[in-house]
Amino acid sequence: MRAIPRTPLHTALLAVVCVLVAVGCSSLSSRHNTPSRPRSSTSPGAGTMGVAFDGLPGMPPPLDPHDLYAADRPGALSAAVRNFPNLIYVPNTISNTVSIIDPATDKVIRTIRVGRQPQHVVPSWDLKTLWVNNDLGNSLTPIDPATGKVGKPVDVHDPYNLYFTPDGKHAVVMASQDRQLVFRDAHTMAVDKAVPVSCGGVNHADFSPDGKYFIVSCEFSGELLKVDTAAMKVVGQQRLAYQGSMPQDVKLSPDGRTFYIADMSADGVWVLNGDTFAAPTLLKTGRGAHGTYVSRDSRYLYVSNRGEGSISVLEFATGKLVNKWWLPGGGSPDMGGVSTDGNILWLSGRYNSEVYKIDTRSGKLIDRIPVGAGPHGLCVYPQPGRYSLGHTGIFR
Repeated sequence: MRAIPRTPLHTALLAVVCVLVAVGCSSLSSRHNTPSRPRSSTSPGAGTMGVAFDGLPGMPPPLDPHDLYAADRPGALSAAVRNFPNLIYVPNTISNTVSIIDPATDKVIRTIRVGRQPQHVVPSWDLKTLWVNNDLGNSLTPIDPATGKVGKPVDVHDPYNLYFTPDGKHAVVMASQDRQLVFRDAHTMAVDKAVPVSCGGVNHADFSPDGKYFIVSCEFSGELLKVDTAAMKVVGQQRLAYQGSMPQDVKLSPDGRTFYIADMSADGVWVLNGDTFAAPTLLKTGRGAHGTYVSRDSRYLYVSNRGEGSISVLEFATGKLVNKWWLPGGGSPDMGGVSTDGNILWLSGRYNSEVYKIDTRSGKLIDRIPVGAGPHGLCVYPQPGRYSLGHTGIFR
């Protein structure tokens, strides 16, 4: 699944964008590879094609309003991460460790002892830090992806999962047991506001194209939340129309119109219009649908079906399933990410103490790599993109 070729017209239009946005880029390559701090959404030329970007103040405007993942093309690494070693970070929830895999050899080259029950390894908004979410250890362990140095754990209560607001200002801790969304300073992790929620098991999220709201899944009560980013306030809540629903990973389509929410009890993904927040429809993918990952060319969504050992492939253009890849001998594909070149999908095997390396061109399993017990929120790092919205890597 290769990147969509650029036409001369497309290239010319992108060149115009470079001039208007005035980020100092002299070519398409440098534009993709140069990170930018948030700029005011009201500044002249802040939007694409010369139209002002009406987004969350301080949020970088999208490179392409028709493709939110335009900055995630193969090899388009930011200058901030370009020299980082290419590694796979695997948090083992039962072993209380992080296994680090060299993708060139498919071998675990290092094991780091962290806090109790590490759930996810999360890239920071500025791409410079990897945060290990030690849920029951009530801490975040920082790892410097440039050097591999492990920093002093930061006290954070119930950090099941971690996200960052698109303006880079706040970290949002999914405090599942505490029933809170905790907005913290993105760098110091000091609490700015704790937002109580009435649903059970807040765990995954993704942001609207303009960053003004985000959708949150509530695993244990089968509900969805809509949260106003700037106000830090829940503005919508609904229960999914499936008895025993357990919504998991959330991912926005490239055109920004549709949220896909995996549901491991309903065995599929919910298709939601976030703007209207009307009741979503269910698209069946496979037993135990859990993780969702966008291909490097923005054409496909990979959905890991943990309960049956398969990966469903959804085509964004049609909204239909176009393929299903089965792991030979079964498995429990969970969380992960796509390689820098887009040719490999890496997924943790939650109940099998292993990691799966899958060829995205053929769907074939390349390797199974033994790791610690209970591998969960695997992070492929570095990845293309200008900034991170959190989780195991939502880059824009």
